[in-house]
Amino acid sequence: MSRSATHPTILGTGSFVPERVVTNAELSRSLGEEIDEFVSGTLGIRERRWCGPDESVADLAEPAARRAMEAAGVGPDEIDLLVVSTDTPEYISPPTASVLHGRLGLPYTTGTFDVNAACTGFVTALDLAAKYLVAEPRLNRILVVAAYAMTKFVDPTDKKTVTIFADGAGAVVVGRSPEPGILASEFRADGSLSDGLGVFAGGTAEPITPEVLAEGYRNRLHFVKKYPPEVNLEGWPAIVREVLGRIDRTVPEVDHWLWTQVNLSTIREVMRVLDEPMEKAPTIMDKWGYTGSACLPMALDDAVRSERIRPGELLVLTGSGAGLAMGSLAMIWNLREAP
Repeated sequence: MSRSATHPTILGTGSFVPERVVTNAELSRSLGEEIDEFVSGTLGIRERRWCGPDESVADLAEPAARRAMEAAGVGPDEIDLLVVSTDTPEYISPPTASVLHGRLGLPYTTGTFDVNAACTGFVTALDLAAKYLVAEPRLNRILVVAAYAMTKFVDPTDKKTVTIFADGAGAVVVGRSPEPGILASEFRADGSLSDGLGVFAGGTAEPITPEVLAEGYRNRLHFVKKYPPEVNLEGWPAIVREVLGRIDRTVPEVDHWLWTQVNLSTIREVMRVLDEPMEKAPTIMDKWGYTGSACLPMALDDAVRSERIRPGELLVLTGSGAGLAMGSLAMIWNLREAP
């Protein structure tokens, strides 16, 4: 590829969800109470996809990655670097990226690593890929995969988590273009909220013991305290304005806003604050639930394949989640044809 093609850009997208569909009606029956009014009306989730007993996060990542490579028109031997974003890894060690590297048949010369920034992971990984392409002329194509299998850690009796979280994966191939692509990014964090939501047992701070397993709580995803509503309601508008200011663009110039797909009401309120129409904000939580770091590339792939996104349009992707971590990235869409 010509070295004059120096701008990092997305060359192809892909996504994958497991077969099992779990509806709000099914959860209402299992929980013994009606949950549809809040989960559908407020969060926007009507159904979600869950992994089967024998499915793992790598089983989701692999087909998403293959679809992204197919869309980009590249084979395994053309991938120079693999970056996997997940906070539901295949193992504590080795990295999930190593597992996926083997499954995809990537060459020995293709390096790889995991990124764990929780629900901000895809924006983080995509930003890293773009910066690698700018800094390393020898790299031409980077495969970025975000995969999420959080239902493996969900307590089926916990209404606060079982109704929201789901499984899925999204992927992109990032390469070079003579036209501007990925333009700017911005990140925020508040470590004082790191104890608010998570799976707190299983690491070095609290290894899995018979006592932890018997308790059956600390090794499950759970909310410890409620996140302040202003985290997203104020944080999202602030961070996107910062990103847009750095590229001399304004809010009305954005063609598509892709937000963390956890709460439809929050997205609506943020779009109201920005004075932007909801038609600019693609959503997927109604059919796939909340898939953590994978939700943004899944929403992107869904919008691309439905030909909702056109070449030359300005996109802003914003993710936030446990940690607290938040990231936003602006790009010009360059793909001329949908996969």
